[in-house]
Amino acid sequence: MGEIQRETSIAKAAGRPKSPGRSLERRSFELVFGGLGAIAALQLISPTVIVLITSFTSAYSLKFPPPGYSTRWYEALWSNSPEILEAFALSFQVAALACCISVAAAVPAALSLARRRESWARVLESAFLSPLMLPSLALGLALLMLFNQAGIGLSFWTLVIGHIAITAPYIVRTTIASLVQIDPALHESAGSLGASQRYMFFTVTLPLIARGVVAGTFIAFMNSFDNVAVSLFLSDARSEMLPIRMWHIIEDNLDVRAAAVSGVLIAVTLVLMVVMERMTGISRHFR
Repeated sequence: MGEIQRETSIAKAAGRPKSPGRSLERRSFELVFGGLGAIAALQLISPTVIVLITSFTSAYSLKFPPPGYSTRWYEALWSNSPEILEAFALSFQVAALACCISVAAAVPAALSLARRRESWARVLESAFLSPLMLPSLALGLALLMLFNQAGIGLSFWTLVIGHIAITAPYIVRTTIASLVQIDPALHESAGSLGASQRYMFFTVTLPLIARGVVAGTFIAFMNSFDNVAVSLFLSDARSEMLPIRMWHIIEDNLDVRAAAVSGVLIAVTLVLMVVMERMTGISRHFR
């Protein structure tokens, strides 16, 4: 009898309507934090929207709101901007080369550190990820001082080395995140069947971590392509990266082509982000 009465009282309590005070508290919490989130999102999105709108201006300088709208500055990028196209090609070349070298170095490093629990492994992992903790200006200045102390002049290769320093940590991070999700039994089963370490890597490990490597490479490439600080410190007089070129044309005469370049980069980045998220699930590697 007692058990039946307890179940009845629990059922009545479950069906009892919520108190007005608790409902009001929940609604006020959602309202406050939802409002703060909306303000933060608006603050982050507004500069991008302003740049996109300004890139379609018909004026000869950067003004917002635009006095009129035209695609003339996008057309000027392809027909009358050889210096911008050269800077774009150099930025793409440096970012692609830095990412290729970073993949070759970061994947073996991640394989060595992913499942180790020793203190030296954590120290090395922190060392690999340390460039992410430094401001870009500090990292660029430190690399410049290092090259000067070593007697190495600035060149295309010093620029590539600097970009390796800012791209490798992203690939290490996403590769480690992918490796820790692999069931160790898969490697044990392959080893018990006589598979060599090299065979296990190419047939078991690499297919399972490929998405993480690709996701990290994509993020690293975009960070390298758009980097200003490291490129500013480590490029020579003949190597002008696209962000540096955009900075100069804005500083000199507020050239609207800089907004047009930004519009192209924003559109390409959004498309690539959607494609990469569908293909590799980038967001999963940072949870």
